[in-house]
Amino acid sequence: RELAATARQRGLSCPIWIRIDDDTRFQTGTQCSTSTLLDAALLAGPLLCDGVGDAISIGNATDTDQARTLGYNLLQGARARISKTEFVACPSCGRTLFDLESTTQKVKERTGHLKGVTIAVMGCIVNGPGEMADADFGYVGGAPGKINLYVGKDCVQTSIPEAESVERLVALIQKHGKWSEPATPS
Repeated sequence: RELAATARQRGLSCPIWIRIDDDTRFQTGTQCSTSTLLDAALLAGPLLCDGVGDAISIGNATDTDQARTLGYNLLQGARARISKTEFVACPSCGRTLFDLESTTQKVKERTGHLKGVTIAVMGCIVNGPGEMADADFGYVGGAPGKINLYVGKDCVQTSIPEAESVERLVALIQKHGKWSEPATPS
């Protein structure tokens, strides 16, 4: 943060590289106390959320693909680079009105190709809208077998039969210009 502030004050436009390696990871004796992704999130996440950092590398990942995946996931989580659909799901409580895991999977299968879209799948109308406040679209259990759909914080469709709800969500995303067709394998 101090480096970024000094560069800004002096009018310097230079990239800042955040590097996570064995020297920067949290250590407890000789054992690492947390996973690589968690360490990276704890160390670099706050900087990325504050807009500090132009590149990130995770030097102690076991391979290049793993390091790239970890970096993309961290950038996505900090909303520094949106490269895939962001899903927010909350198991909620005893009020959950549908099987959250299978429903989230159905929503992901239909919308997982979208870039730069955040979709919240929430189990109940009581806590769901507050938990999904920063999502672009929300899929919320409104009553047994019924789903409410949201755009941002606004409930725009209510009491949709669960069997129709995923396609109605897709139609809503299309209506708001956030839809793109999935790439066809060549």
